[in-house]
Amino acid sequence: MPLTSASAGHSPGTDSEDTLVLRLPEEFIALCAEADAADAAVADEVAHQADHEADHETRIPAGDDLLDRVADWGPIRTPAGAFHLVPVRFERDLPLINRWMNDPVVAEFWELAGPQTLTEDHLRAQLAGDGRSVPCLGVLDGTPMSYWEIYRADLDPLARHYPARPHDTGIHLLIGNVADRGRGLGSTLLRAVADLVLEKRSACARVVAEPDLRNTPSVAAFLSAGFRFSAEVDLPAKRAALMVRDRSQRDVR
Repeated sequence: MPLTSASAGHSPGTDSEDTLVLRLPEEFIALCAEADAADAAVADEVAHQADHEADHETRIPAGDDLLDRVADWGPIRTPAGAFHLVPVRFERDLPLINRWMNDPVVAEFWELAGPQTLTEDHLRAQLAGDGRSVPCLGVLDGTPMSYWEIYRADLDPLARHYPARPHDTGIHLLIGNVADRGRGLGSTLLRAVADLVLEKRSACARVVAEPDLRNTPSVAAFLSAGFRFSAEVDLPAKRAALMVRDRSQRDVR
């Protein structure tokens, strides 16, 4: 661009000015244009990357499975027989789960006794969610006998009450039939399911649970299944025993 300045021969009191025009080499102008374009491209890329990272942190991508496709885990062999976690199908499973919830022993800790609508609301909240909790029937040798919730503990309100780690996976369990309680079956299945979680979820380093401290049979079952007692935690609805099974304990019997 033209630059103006006082000429060396300009005398004070003169009204005229000389104009000095500086012409830059065309090669230099082209080089500057290339540099400007490169800087703009880098800036766009940085902005795009920042947007992408912000999106990743605040939104769960559509179709992302937060628990590594529980439905595809398949049956496993346990000392009690062939066991399969089968994700709940609402129309098929609601009456059975509601009946279990109305068992007085179960109702004391699950607090879902009453009309079927209570169980319905509990299940719908998970089935309509983003996949951070998957309700399942526990099927032993072809017979539904327990209800499970496999959930992302690090994405659950529980994470506000203990030092959660990424991909911590939680377990809720109830044994439905009275005849299946009190004979060590709960411990056998808890161990098997914890091992299954660690096998199928490579990013998960530990499985956690938070049974009510008053539920001594449940706490004992987790201990017998290889979980360790980590802490007592005050949750909104109960005082719980935080139970943890680390990946390093997987081979401990």
